[in-house]
Amino acid sequence: MEPKPEQSPHHAYPDHWEADVVLRDGGTARIRPITTDDAERLVSFYEQVSDESKYYRFFAPYPRLSDRDVHRFTHHDYVDRVGLAVTIGGEFIGTVRYDRIDDRGRPASAPADEAEVAFLVQDAHQGRGVASALLEHIAAVARERGIRRFAAEVLPANNKMIKVFRDAGYTQRRSFEDGSVHLTLDLEPTEESLAVQRGREQRAEARSVQRLLAPGSVAVIGAGRTPGGVGRTVLRNLLAAGYTGRAYAVNRAFDEGLATLDGVPAHRSLGEIDEQVDLAVIAVPAHQVPEAVADCGEHGVQGLVVVSAGYAERGADGRELQRELVRQARSYGMRIIGPNAFGIINTAENVRLNASLAPESPARGRIGLFTQSGAIGIALLSGLHRRGAGLSSFISAGNRADVSGNDFLQYSFEDPDTDVALLYLESLGNPRKFTRLARRTAAVKPVVVVKGARHSGTNPPGHAVPVSRIPDATVSALMRQAGVIRVDTVTEMVDAGILLAGQPLPSGPRVAILGNSESLGLLTYDACLAEGLRPRPPIDLTTAASPQDFRDALAEALADATCDAVIVTAIPWVGEDGEAETGDGQVLAAALHTAVAGGSAKPVAVVHVEIGGLAEALAAASSTAAPRQRPTTARTAPPEAPTDRTASTDREAATDRRAPTDGTTDTDGTTDTDRTTDTDRTTSSAPAAPHPPAAPAAPEATPPAPEDRPRPGRIPAYPAAERAVRALAEAVKYAQWRRQAAVPGKVPELLDETIDEAGAAALIEAHLAAAPDPRGRQLGHDEARELLGRYGIDVRPTLPAPDPDAAVAAAARLGYPVALKTTAPHLRHRADLGGVRLDLTDEDALRRAYGDLTDLLGKPAELLPVVQAMAPRGVDTVVRASIDAAAGAVLSFGLAGAPSELLGDTAHRLVPVTDRDAAELIRSIRAAPVLFGWRGAAPVDTAALEELLLRLSRLVDDHPEVVSVALEPVVVAPQGLTALGAAVRLAPPPARNDLGPRRLPSY
Repeated sequence: MEPKPEQSPHHAYPDHWEADVVLRDGGTARIRPITTDDAERLVSFYEQVSDESKYYRFFAPYPRLSDRDVHRFTHHDYVDRVGLAVTIGGEFIGTVRYDRIDDRGRPASAPADEAEVAFLVQDAHQGRGVASALLEHIAAVARERGIRRFAAEVLPANNKMIKVFRDAGYTQRRSFEDGSVHLTLDLEPTEESLAVQRGREQRAEARSVQRLLAPGSVAVIGAGRTPGGVGRTVLRNLLAAGYTGRAYAVNRAFDEGLATLDGVPAHRSLGEIDEQVDLAVIAVPAHQVPEAVADCGEHGVQGLVVVSAGYAERGADGRELQRELVRQARSYGMRIIGPNAFGIINTAENVRLNASLAPESPARGRIGLFTQSGAIGIALLSGLHRRGAGLSSFISAGNRADVSGNDFLQYSFEDPDTDVALLYLESLGNPRKFTRLARRTAAVKPVVVVKGARHSGTNPPGHAVPVSRIPDATVSALMRQAGVIRVDTVTEMVDAGILLAGQPLPSGPRVAILGNSESLGLLTYDACLAEGLRPRPPIDLTTAASPQDFRDALAEALADATCDAVIVTAIPWVGEDGEAETGDGQVLAAALHTAVAGGSAKPVAVVHVEIGGLAEALAAASSTAAPRQRPTTARTAPPEAPTDRTASTDREAATDRRAPTDGTTDTDGTTDTDRTTDTDRTTSSAPAAPHPPAAPAAPEATPPAPEDRPRPGRIPAYPAAERAVRALAEAVKYAQWRRQAAVPGKVPELLDETIDEAGAAALIEAHLAAAPDPRGRQLGHDEARELLGRYGIDVRPTLPAPDPDAAVAAAARLGYPVALKTTAPHLRHRADLGGVRLDLTDEDALRRAYGDLTDLLGKPAELLPVVQAMAPRGVDTVVRASIDAAAGAVLSFGLAGAPSELLGDTAHRLVPVTDRDAAELIRSIRAAPVLFGWRGAAPVDTAALEELLLRLSRLVDDHPEVVSVALEPVVVAPQGLTALGAAVRLAPPPARNDLGPRRLPSY
């Protein structure tokens, strides 16, 4: 929007203040600056406000706004006078305004840093969190314009407004003057205000998803008159699931005389329906979607599932259509799943919603599932069904233009029907927010993620989100730090999900193995070692073992205090005639269930080979597949396949009951995709290296109360030992993370005494001012040393050596022995190319090395040689910090040298890191034993290394202008460490979207 003539040309319309927000009840609204074009909207809004609310606003009866009032409230300079409005359907539902004032309360300009603020919310929308959202946004605007405090006068009877200020979390002062309450709010964000903001965000976004998953009524727009087609398929699936609400079929092509379709009322438009519709499923061609969305918005629909295709997956034109779809829906306060969505499912007994293209609704269970792919959604539904696992909810978001995996995490966090959250993600629109939400959710229930499109460096078609250049190995490490269980394939996701949903968490890595096959037991034992578990020698019950023998052995293992989990292996029994017998799987399952019911709360998994009926029988007592009452009303069977083309090709296979054959189908029917190496695995079957001491652990956590742990019920069964062990290993690592997360790490206070934050800020400001370039600038060696020194990070000095005499003079100044090395970019840190000469003990040795260096590599002007005093011997390491615009600041650690670089043996943590993060960081690389006395070497000073990591983390966290730091090498000796090289880059900090007021993303 262009600035109006009445507005100062120096303060153009600030479109970056526009934002879509989710309100307390889950609906959406738009916040934007008020302009001179809003006069009629303002008058109309004010006419709908009650006399009481007007009195609270103006402290006197004020029935209507004068022309002067309207002019004043719509003309702003966007600096000293600012007004924001909340709109739905283009109309105002609330406003806020600030006017800058001086210390005597009179109108003022900068540098005055206080403003008077006033709110007005339409009565029909009070209680929806409108004022709270406005306060967050007007406070952010004020801070941007140099205002540090808000002053407000509130009548004592206006309890709602007083509560808005009181609950905001800002530091505030209150007094009673002249019959009103005088409030002063300091606008600097506090831990409390940030917590309040995020708590409101969580409740609002969770509610917005809950409204989609539990509607009281559903209209399928685009249900065809003839069998087949996407819309008709969704309608029939909805009815076949026994949906408990009211369903409607809507199609503008219906004959006027058509009253019902598949037994539900049929209408040509939503306006013909006598009640408000909560959810609309839109299955019409893309060019008809805007008309359908407008019809929904004008008739109060709360949310949309758009299965129609033809959007961002089709290219730039489709991407713009998708943006317009989201803008249109949000303007009416609606959220969208899709477009190009497969649909949603809620198995709750009081809902029974299947508004999807899945021909059969899954059984009721405790697993929540979110996927960004229709084909993967089909595979996961099929795999869970074949394993006897049920779902609590399912969202297949398609292009996920609005509702995303972050929203699903918000919902799963507080959903009492979900014990485990499974997510298949192909893109992360807001990685910072994802890791924050995942960490909070993982603290109470497991979060299992498969990340597709890991190595392409681009987003999948249809996903119009910022692309992060952060390597996939780093993404994986950051997920682990947040407690996310990151797996490689959908098969592993199902394997882990059914174990976590049906079994308690293990207390440690000790595993008992028992079964009737010595070979299968040994395979399981080897798999445990490879996954970093501590298996006990397998107990061979022999092939003659009966189900009772299994029961007794399992009961004994569960009662054994020296094991934390049990894996049961079983093969078919062999008869006296040598013929293999499949055996009665139900009898063995009953025996195992009996043992589990009487044993301690330890996880149990079963590895079986061709024992008919065993997996099904083990799933019979499933806590993830609770029995569900089928509706007694007869339903029409779903058609074989949709016939129209409003859905994507992924969804054209929806009515095929077989899983797609993208990869190899396992014996349980789950589709596995090509496996890649798990870069996070820090264990190896190779012996020899001593295990590094564990990072400082949290105090021994009290085991969760019984109600917090899943009761033993469903025993997961696996067709291969490796799959069962991998799932158990993930549960062990997650349980360990959760125990540690219960007592979070901290940053030692001693760092504060040796850190000069203000001095560093002054240096950074001076460096950026000296070379104003939006791309930033690289600091020189001495400049980097000075900045790092403000945070107690000492870098050994170097002296230039443009010729042999200068080198000798530098060595005399520094003291022998010295190192001679090149600093040319193509030779930096490349000792393998001969660019570094060490332990030069005298002048002769230094001159010879200088001559050799220049003869081998080139002229001094090309090599830029320097002289540096030798450091104590130790282990060469590399410490880096960098800022990714999407993920945030990341701290990395690894050993120096080509092998570590070649193998990608680097560990990562999000900044800021705690003492526990720092300790875990250096212990999580595969080469960590080198630091702890490998092959009899002296252990190095890891405490000094941890302190260095904490200091660097603090630097980049305090000063976002420090966009990258590389300390290479850092030589860690048995006593102390020495940083020999440092590279620091400064730049204007990238914009952060996780610290400002709540807002929905707009891509």
